[in-house]
Amino acid sequence: MLCLVCVGAFAQRRSTRRGTTKKPVTTKKAAASNTVNNVTPPQAQPSVTDTTKRPAALTAKKFDRPLDGYYKKTNILSARKTPYANLREADVIFAKRIWQDIDVREKMNQYMASPKSRLIDVLMDAVNAGELTAYDPTPTKDDPGGDSFSKPLTPEQARGKLADSALITKSDTNGNVISTERVAGEFNPDSVVRFRIKEDWIFDKQRSVFEPRIIGIAPLIKPKAAEGIDLDLQPAFWIYFPEARDILATKEVVNSNNDATGLSYDDVFMKRMFASYIVKQSNDKDERIKDYAQGIDRLYESQRIKKSLMDWELDLWQY
Repeated sequence: MLCLVCVGAFAQRRSTRRGTTKKPVTTKKAAASNTVNNVTPPQAQPSVTDTTKRPAALTAKKFDRPLDGYYKKTNILSARKTPYANLREADVIFAKRIWQDIDVREKMNQYMASPKSRLIDVLMDAVNAGELTAYDPTPTKDDPGGDSFSKPLTPEQARGKLADSALITKSDTNGNVISTERVAGEFNPDSVVRFRIKEDWIFDKQRSVFEPRIIGIAPLIKPKAAEGIDLDLQPAFWIYFPEARDILATKEVVNSNNDATGLSYDDVFMKRMFASYIVKQSNDKDERIKDYAQGIDRLYESQRIKKSLMDWELDLWQY
């Protein structure tokens, strides 16, 4: 009897321990009920970036211009002028001042009128940017020729010299003319077909060299006059050539035969790669060739002066 009581008590204790370690049934029932009702437990949503608040710089792609060719032409942009040799007054035993005209319509000078690189555009861009100074060509008592670089012009005045102007009249209500005003029009670079250069031909006994050195360059224009009056071409303004050499050395000349010559406007002037004719030489009467020669005789006189310069140099040497 005692044994049965002990066995019953031991069995009751084991059943009590099993009851305490049993998992609750309610959670399983709740999960089962959720599955039956097709209810999915809530899950964490992924973060979404608002693209409407992005800055415009990130959305727009930066424009990168492609290279026009297979190499960059940087040599001409960094080119510098070749300076003249030092010249002393004591070494100059002969000097002659010459004025020559360059016609861009001639075959040898057509590169100066190329739309890709006009000479007048090079000069005007530098004048407008303040890199070059234009000088007034109007003759004065102290400057009879108007080419001594005595009176500088502003960029606006230089543009006004080249642009075609129109005369505008102002009238009152009754039709009476009150005043007249000349207004500058738009400048046409193709209207400039000639340039004038002023240069000195110098013989340096120290180096035994006879060479020309350009002093100034001027675009020529035809001023408007009354009907029946035909005026000659006159300088619009003068540019001091030694100052312009820094600009001309970085401006490439268009060559119809080869695009890789790398020649600049400074090169063509230093190497005399242009055709020109003499219109004046220094003389005691300050006369131009057209003052004492007419027609074809003007061209013959120009060639005679040029030949006399060459002969002077040849006569220095003995063979």
